[in-house]
Amino acid sequence: MTALPEAVDAVRAAVGSVVDPELRRPLSDLDMVRDITVTEGVAHVGIALTIVGCPAATRIESDVRAAAASVSGITGVDVQVGVMTPAERKALTERLRAGRAPRTMPFGPDSLTRVILVSSGKGGVGKSSLTANLAVALAARGRRVGLIDADVHGFSIPGLLGLMENGVAPHPTRIDDLMLPPVAHDVKVISIGMFLREGESVVAWRGPMLHRTVQQFLTDVFFGDLDVLLIDMPPGTGDIAISIGQLLPHAEVLVVTTPQEAASEVAIRSGLVARQTGQRLIGVVENMAAMTLPDGTVLDLFGAGGGAAVAEALSTGGDVVPLLASVPLSAALRTGGDAGAPVVLSAPTDPAAQAIITLAESLDHQGRGLSGRSLPLSV
Repeated sequence: MTALPEAVDAVRAAVGSVVDPELRRPLSDLDMVRDITVTEGVAHVGIALTIVGCPAATRIESDVRAAAASVSGITGVDVQVGVMTPAERKALTERLRAGRAPRTMPFGPDSLTRVILVSSGKGGVGKSSLTANLAVALAARGRRVGLIDADVHGFSIPGLLGLMENGVAPHPTRIDDLMLPPVAHDVKVISIGMFLREGESVVAWRGPMLHRTVQQFLTDVFFGDLDVLLIDMPPGTGDIAISIGQLLPHAEVLVVTTPQEAASEVAIRSGLVARQTGQRLIGVVENMAAMTLPDGTVLDLFGAGGGAAVAEALSTGGDVVPLLASVPLSAALRTGGDAGAPVVLSAPTDPAAQAIITLAESLDHQGRGLSGRSLPLSV
């Protein structure tokens, strides 16, 4: 006995609403749903994955099975899994690009995505830990967030976000010439660490290779529609900083320092270089600031005042660069990073987590100005 068309339509609607965990779009929008029939209460559902060996295959099949089973009157579900044809895959990638030519950057001056570079003058100031937690905090506020680990020689973002498995970061899924970034805590992430072969841990590249890598992260990785793209910059003002300055001259820059005078002096230089490329300095974050011990005493291991000094030095010609946050030293921040559990989620009441959450709120409310940009509107 074949079910009424209404039952088939209900199953198709339920299955079509399942979201692909990598592309973050419903299967119906991706043309991944195939024939559906219902016989004697059993739903027979066909779906087509994007590629052979899709890493999300098990989850998609499980979600499809659950969605079909949730329809009233369905007593059993049979899922048939296939793979898109080359022509179907090509049509999908063209649709995902939304008319954009292959290998063109979607984050130009007219993009509605806010691009924020998290920069520091020197290494060891906790910039990557701050970037990872800031990305997660923004995602927790409902923002669509992407994160590029541009610190090619000192990449650490996959580990900080808990993406490592047995010491290896997941490889991005490839759909023809598009790469799908892995997702952690609702943040889409790409890092050079995801392209290393097992056993590799060092990248020994010079300028041209570094430039090409950063360019590919910006053009070949499919982030989809983002509200915010954070870029974890390498320390200093070397090749990658120059390349990103050329590729993203409209980006905003968040400068990270510690209270230590030596760190603040170098942070000022990195901010000045960013400004020379036309990028806008939106604020300073002081990391590893004084912490309050259980007995109430204050430990200022790295001194005090470095963040304020950087903000003051970068505030020139009427362009005020505020000190947006002072993040105290925190054992929870450190242990969370080691465990791949961002402190803003694992210990949200910790003083460092609170400072980062407040920073995310401040940046979120600040928004990005629309002045000088053409918007995708027509009359």
